[in-house]
Amino acid sequence: MGGGDVDGDEGFRREFDRLYIQPEVVAHEQFNSIYNYNQMDLNLMNPQQVTRHARRVYVGGLPPSANEQSVAAFFNQSMAAVGGNTAGPGDAVLDVYMNHERRFAFVEMRLVEEASNAMALDGILFKGAPLIIRRPADYNPSVAVALGPSMPNPHMNLAAVGLTVGSAQGLEGPGRIFVGGFPSYLAETQLREVLESFGPLRGFELVKDRQTGNSMGYAYCIYQDQSVTDIACAALNGIRFGSTTLTVRRANQGAAQLQAEQQAPMNSIHVSVGALPTKVICLTQVVTADELQDDEEYEDIMEDMRLEACKCGNLVKVVIPRPGPSGQPVTGVGKVFLEYANIDSAAKAKGMLHGRKFSGNPVVAVYYSEDKFANERYDG
Repeated sequence: MGGGDVDGDEGFRREFDRLYIQPEVVAHEQFNSIYNYNQMDLNLMNPQQVTRHARRVYVGGLPPSANEQSVAAFFNQSMAAVGGNTAGPGDAVLDVYMNHERRFAFVEMRLVEEASNAMALDGILFKGAPLIIRRPADYNPSVAVALGPSMPNPHMNLAAVGLTVGSAQGLEGPGRIFVGGFPSYLAETQLREVLESFGPLRGFELVKDRQTGNSMGYAYCIYQDQSVTDIACAALNGIRFGSTTLTVRRANQGAAQLQAEQQAPMNSIHVSVGALPTKVICLTQVVTADELQDDEEYEDIMEDMRLEACKCGNLVKVVIPRPGPSGQPVTGVGKVFLEYANIDSAAKAKGMLHGRKFSGNPVVAVYYSEDKFANERYDG
């Protein structure tokens, strides 16, 4: 062949390569027209290849234990739960391409529409880790619009996986708090009042049933000052509202775990407390009646409790009821009462001491009525 033919072949090859490396920039419906226009055989490209850029989502922030199988299973379950599957029965995920070292993956869906629906799962918790879901770098929105819906279906039930439509409106980040277990009739203003006793909120959302508009009994919030997040969680978790018990946790502990905690019966000690925390903490399973009989040992226990309790803030008073001189029963024996100057200090103490082991037993820390404590009634 002459030089002109070689140049022509090279020009043809360059044009072919230009088109071939960009299969994602054309819709399947355009195949025939492009083939006819360029008189090129594009049989190597199938519809799956052409639409792949619009059927994949980038998933970042995966936990260390994640693998291709667990990621696929998680997205299959989540898509089914929210009603995001549009291709009928079966799994929405075709394949997962994962970078284990950098803990991200590309999840490939069956349909463009299902990939768009998966975008609504941004922020979902997977094994306690909030996932980052984005379009891949090769996504071409101007072309993808011809391949299928580019926005998530607004009617999906995101609450089924612990997400809400407004979760991104001031409620993103590690300080996001799950609040559950309160009665559905509780007014939003009442719940906000309880939460704002620890500081102003940056965001708040009461999750409601899509059909009825009624409260689902759980909410999400985030504080402006996120240093109070753990204080609020420790103070409010376990507080009773009538016949129900609040579950208050950081949202990144896992949506499934939180739902289980919300629904599981609570075995907490029922003391006379209101909806709001108090300045008095009652500890149980700390001391025994026998340990309190000896004066020297009693003073040692009292001093140890003062030193430990002072770490949480301004401690006003420590009361450890002990048996009477002749062994007669006295109310409150076996309990330790800590009074603080403010609720913040009491909340810190409750969070620090609850669950700690003492003589092999886990300490139980609960709020106690300030009125009963002031009147030396230790029978709670």
